[in-house]
Amino acid sequence: MGKDDPVAIVRSQSGFPAVGEIVEAFTLGHLVSGWMRGSHYGPLMPVPLRFAHPSRFDGPPRVISLGFQLANGKLIGPSDMFDDPGFDEARRLCNIIADHMRNHGPFEPHRLPMDEMEYTTMPDVMKKLQGRWEDVPQTAAATV
Repeated sequence: MGKDDPVAIVRSQSGFPAVGEIVEAFTLGHLVSGWMRGSHYGPLMPVPLRFAHPSRFDGPPRVISLGFQLANGKLIGPSDMFDDPGFDEARRLCNIIADHMRNHGPFEPHRLPMDEMEYTTMPDVMKKLQGRWEDVPQTAAATV
């Protein structure tokens, strides 16, 4: 429903990249914004349609891919492109990255910078506390 749920239509074959070349881009677990209320970074996990409903902190962010064949002017399909054991390692990597990001707690780098946060009360809380913050002096150990 808008900017947090983008859609892409990609044509392949016949002078364009092959299907496998296109979906290969989703094996890395790219860090994207939008996890939990659009306020956190997380790895973009390629999942089959049946796993497209996240529950863990509303993530990690998911991407699905439905493939269609054009035959005699009609779309045939869909084929669930990420319902493939070839993406199991990508999903495993995304879970490892998700654990690492979540372990940072409610702070950056897991949480987006304050000026990019949406759908949360955090900016309002920060405004109410403005003026009560104090700089923490750096120690020699902290700068090593």
